Amino acid sequence: MGERKVEDMSLSALFEQARKIHLTVTESGADQDLVKKGCELLEKCEDMISKLGLFSSNETKDDISTNNLKYVLVPFYLAELTEKLAQEERIQILKISQAKLKEFISFCEAMELVPQEELEASVQGASNSFADRRALKIARFRRQRAAEAKLTEIKERKERRGRSIKAAALSTPVEVGEDDLLDDDGEEEREAWLTTISLAICKAFDLLEMLKKEEEMLSAIKEKQLKEGEKEFSQAILDDRTKKAEAWHRDAAARARYTQPAAPITCATFAQDVIEGRANVSQAHEHKHQPMIFGPQSLIGGSLTSERERMAAQVFQPAYRMPTMSIEEAGLREMEMMNKWQERNAKMFEEANSAWYKDKPKMGPSEDDEDDDAAQEKARAWDDWKDDNPRGAGNKKLTPCG
Repeated sequence: MGERKVEDMSLSALFEQARKIHLTVTESGADQDLVKKGCELLEKCEDMISKLGLFSSNETKDDISTNNLKYVLVPFYLAELTEKLAQEERIQILKISQAKLKEFISFCEAMELVPQEELEASVQGASNSFADRRALKIARFRRQRAAEAKLTEIKERKERRGRSIKAAALSTPVEVGEDDLLDDDGEEEREAWLTTISLAICKAFDLLEMLKKEEEMLSAIKEKQLKEGEKEFSQAILDDRTKKAEAWHRDAAARARYTQPAAPITCATFAQDVIEGRANVSQAHEHKHQPMIFGPQSLIGGSLTSERERMAAQVFQPAYRMPTMSIEEAGLREMEMMNKWQERNAKMFEEANSAWYKDKPKMGPSEDDEDDDAAQEKARAWDDWKDDNPRGAGNKKLTPCG
């Protein structure tokens, strides 16, 4: 909408359009352009209300006409939209919004629209106790809920009457009681605007308290920043740090070429010790390990000098039996046993293949021929038996390849 068209619009048209924008922003949170447009329309409404002189300081709510009651809400709508503006100077926005809220509350107080308990609480100010403030918030919340329920009831009642009028117009073309219907509409509209103003008063007090707290917090933060000074890094410092980091990486890459890598770790237990910090890579390793102890670091790192420490260490032992040697140690031991077994078997095969048992035994000298014959026969029988029964023939299951 152009500026010329806004200038040509009437006060009621400006207010209706601004009220629609306020409703949209409050319910869905529209963009900043729509918020600024709503603020401009409401400021234009304020200017026109001031020029027309619709309200006077010596009037009450009964003296204001029904058509002009809705314009009482202009400062409240403007305060809510102003609070939603996103600008760097947030404190200035809060001050403007608070000023509009105070203007709205002061005008409603002059019109005798503000409840008496709110007036008493504003007079006492910060001297109210926590219980009084809590009771005031509860009463305000109840008034707000009652106003919302009343507005809903008026809206439903108006819709029902509208449907009845349409049905009556279709059934009877003759208009009857038109003045009574207009009077009912006027009273209902006045009741609706007064209830809307009452609801806006409750929201205005809550919003005013919230904006005051926010302003106090932002003022305290700003004051603290002024005292401590700005701690942001300048671009020069960031560039210097970037150069130092790049130089360090270049030097590290250059040193990596001439750095001798550590010997590979072939023992799983020693590698686990290195990972958990119990050993260094540069330490010599001979595949000798102590039994692993679980528990606090004080027990693991230190020596168990007392019975109490030994028992405390046993508390944290696992439920299963721990190995007494590593996989590497078991492999070395099995290799040693295999070498000894192979050497023993080789010696046994060498003895078995030797011909010492095939040699004829040397017979000693005999006293007479009979003894010589008997000994000769015995030797022949022994040789025959050995030919039939070679050495180790009955022990096949004990041989490695049996």
